Amino acid sequence: MSKEFAVLPAYRRAGEAAAAAAEVSAGTDASPDPHAAAFFDVDNTIMRGASIFHFAVGLARRKFFSTSEIIGFGRRQLKFVLSGSEDLEDMASATEAALSFVENRTVNELNELGEEIFVDEMADKLIPGTLGLAQEHLDKGERVWLVTATPVELATIIARDLGLTGALGTVAEVRGGRYTGRLVGAPLHGLAKAEAVRALAEREGLELRRCSAYSDSANDIPMLSLVGHPAAVNPDPLLRAHARENHWPIYEFRRRTQVLQVAVPATVGALGLAVGVGAGYALARASRV
Repeated sequence: MSKEFAVLPAYRRAGEAAAAAAEVSAGTDASPDPHAAAFFDVDNTIMRGASIFHFAVGLARRKFFSTSEIIGFGRRQLKFVLSGSEDLEDMASATEAALSFVENRTVNELNELGEEIFVDEMADKLIPGTLGLAQEHLDKGERVWLVTATPVELATIIARDLGLTGALGTVAEVRGGRYTGRLVGAPLHGLAKAEAVRALAEREGLELRRCSAYSDSANDIPMLSLVGHPAAVNPDPLLRAHARENHWPIYEFRRRTQVLQVAVPATVGALGLAVGVGAGYALARASRV
């Protein structure tokens, strides 16, 4: 099942950093099947919309950003939730803003904000169908990991609150408990996700041919191709075509009415939401950076 993709050093470093930073929840060591695991993308797979945008909404409501700094990012949330695709150019444009946000801020500050904002802004965006798939793996004694470009701190909070094993996310450089404003490698996206899964499998003694992976995006084909049991969840057109061609299971859990419920606040009424949306995206890129 696994296919080989050319990997740039920055992607490999990002993947290795993500695996090294991944924390294992208590109790997972006793898994009846220590060699199998399931890997889930987050945005539009386990959660409607982009987790970092939802985080941004929480930051905006806590007055972390000014309108002039990030209002332009609000449009990207609308495009993301309506199309279900990730625009790499949009992602790259947020890097500097993200880095400037986290620089000199403490890890504890981000963790405290993440815990609070997950409950207030994200919990109601979770997709029950995908959570059901994750629970099936847990019930079989398999470990379940999130794999996302979102900052590893936020990804770990989501995994912990959902009772999952842990999370692989973008790692930002930290010195003395504070962010330096630089990433470790590249954002955990595309090929970097596959490298993170590969590194974690080696660390945890997993057999990739016995593992599963789920995503909505064609950007994650390298990760999906790495495991023995890939599946598409709410897939974008390219992933849908690839899944059909390769006879991968396809799951549809997201209705358009649900997508619009996420998109409308970014366009109607709340300028503050647009501000928050951009800020969160920037922060996500920062920790992903």
